[in-house]
Amino acid sequence: MRWLTCAPWALGQRPGCDTNWQRALVSSVLAATLAWSSGPLAAPARTIDLTTSLSALQQQERTVEDLFTTATPSVVYITTFVERTDRVTMNAIEVPAGTGSGVVWDNDGHIVTNYHVIRSAQAAKVVVTDGSGLQRRYDATLVGYNPDKDCAVLKIDAGAARPPPIAIGSSAPLRVGQTTLAIGNPFGLDHTLTVGVVSGLGREVQSPSGRPITNVIQTDAAINPGNSGGALLDSSGRLIGMNTAIYSPSGASAGIGFAIPVDTLKYQVSTIIKSGKVTRPAIGISYMSAAQARALGVDYGVLVLDVPSGSLAAKAGLKGSYRSSSGEVVLGDVITGVNRDAVKTDLDLFRAIDKYAPGETVTLTVARLSDADGGQRLEEKELRLPIQLQATEAV
Repeated sequence: MRWLTCAPWALGQRPGCDTNWQRALVSSVLAATLAWSSGPLAAPARTIDLTTSLSALQQQERTVEDLFTTATPSVVYITTFVERTDRVTMNAIEVPAGTGSGVVWDNDGHIVTNYHVIRSAQAAKVVVTDGSGLQRRYDATLVGYNPDKDCAVLKIDAGAARPPPIAIGSSAPLRVGQTTLAIGNPFGLDHTLTVGVVSGLGREVQSPSGRPITNVIQTDAAINPGNSGGALLDSSGRLIGMNTAIYSPSGASAGIGFAIPVDTLKYQVSTIIKSGKVTRPAIGISYMSAAQARALGVDYGVLVLDVPSGSLAAKAGLKGSYRSSSGEVVLGDVITGVNRDAVKTDLDLFRAIDKYAPGETVTLTVARLSDADGGQRLEEKELRLPIQLQATEAV
């Protein structure tokens, strides 16, 4: 078998090899192999037009650049101050306390930022950068805040030089995978842009007041200290959230950032601008901490500690805990549900109540210990108590 003595890669190189029929044989084998591996419907190989691909990439880059340029004048840099007494002159001086970002909300000079950016501050200054790069610095006054949603509103008097408001979008139609652009001032660096995607929806973070903030947006766009209060935009340059927190063991970006959805901000900001404060629904009781309740044998639900006399909760029939004349602790009602929502912890109670407005009526499911046998035996019974939610100011 002569053809075996000539390897395909030696065609035309070994003496005595009939290269013509060998080339034909190899071509036939290659053709059959390609036909077998590709199948009858295989598409011909495509050539990549590098010029077209590069042009498309450049167009995408220009789009991001345009979005950043348009949004920059509407994203501000915030510096907060506290007063200290100078040890030499004994005069009161302002000392920088922290930095953050904010967004211009409307044409009246309202600036929206995180509450934790201005918390404990006695003064704040806002730096606005216009389209030409010119920076102006303004003293800001505090309009109001809501720690429960980590939201605060400042106001500057910029006159005719007032910065343009940011384009406000909606967070309701967001989907995982959508492009996000985060603009802020991380570590005090002026107007930094990071790009990512919506990497999660319906997340929950804890507010400065300890209450949960629900429906939070998760993004992998890098967010670092100083980005707080900055803008999270969609691919059309519209505000979809306010950057508020990161998940990071080191304190720097680890690819998991969180933003308060703009649909939550709309109600908070409009209420603060209108009345200077935000009211929230409340049952009007005090409750025992989970650790203390567990020590008393309550492992599920929220143990009612005190019910003010004459309150809506008292009128609904809720009972608080007390100490008997013999010194024993008598447990009050344990709230285990609000309408259809189960309540295992105080955070569950906050989540359930926050779905309603002050003045609305909900039905509490409570477990109550009752004296069933002349003080000899206590049994637990379940009650359902309709109660009207009262309004309380978020502080």
